[in-house]
Amino acid sequence: MLKNRRVEMVEVGPRDGLQNESTIVSTVDKAELIRRAIAYGVRRIEVTSFVNPRRVPQLADAEELVTMLPERGDVTYIGLVLNRRGAERALATGRIDELGAVCVTSDSFGIRNQGQTSDESLAAAMEIVALAKQAGRGGQITIATAFGCPFEGEVAIDRVVDMAKRAADAMPREIALADTIGVGAPAQVADMVGRVREAIGNLPVRVHFHNTRGTGLANVWAAVNAGAATVDASLGGLGGCPFAPGAAGNVPTEDVVYLLERCGVSTGLALPQVVEAAAWLTEAMDRPLPAMVSKAPGFPMDFRPFGDQAPKA
Repeated sequence: MLKNRRVEMVEVGPRDGLQNESTIVSTVDKAELIRRAIAYGVRRIEVTSFVNPRRVPQLADAEELVTMLPERGDVTYIGLVLNRRGAERALATGRIDELGAVCVTSDSFGIRNQGQTSDESLAAAMEIVALAKQAGRGGQITIATAFGCPFEGEVAIDRVVDMAKRAADAMPREIALADTIGVGAPAQVADMVGRVREAIGNLPVRVHFHNTRGTGLANVWAAVNAGAATVDASLGGLGGCPFAPGAAGNVPTEDVVYLLERCGVSTGLALPQVVEAAAWLTEAMDRPLPAMVSKAPGFPMDFRPFGDQAPKA
């Protein structure tokens, strides 16, 4: 029974939402996106990635953006990093609260994405968590291509469970399962979340879905039913991976909020403000965005997912 349950949401639009865009988004607009996310209730935000700017030019302004983050003791700013160098850059800013480390299930994707084999990426992720803890910050590990690889195809669930068990030895904040190319299906998601939860004990499971084949929202629902504690989403449904051919956008923040809140699962986000922010983002990007709820009339007219009060900005 999910009614009255609460699920944490992480806004990944500033990083995963923008990293695959061909037109460079201004640092000022990125900072405004983060400010609006805080206003609609998000308290964990993946703000940028500290990666090689030649490979991901959209995020070349990581250090500059971080200086523009609002001073908020109640908001966790996450910086995605792939190696020790990236971790050191993120920690040196003094403003990143949590390092997001990534390991991958396949050698083919790992070498293209971060120049590491699968096992090397896991070792690097565990080292990043250790560095974060030494600096008094948080660290989490995401297992990318958990539901399928664009180069090697199907990924055995036993492989994912084994990686999760090994990753848990680093004692990260959580372990995330990422459907990098949007191939997951609800039954597969439920099985994997359940088995990973069993394997990693008390550590929370976070999920990250792309809506490439239209199964994103169904996968969110399957994951939450299977016990996932945290869901990633991107305002407007922006997103994609530069190193995964055909990977389309993330599940949209507004669509996930509508789904969960209408089913009695609290997200802590105010849908009217999310929709307002999506309208702003549509103008900023100068094109229609994939999300559905922000294009549709409000329903029911008095529906306020956050209750009677909007979140304090």
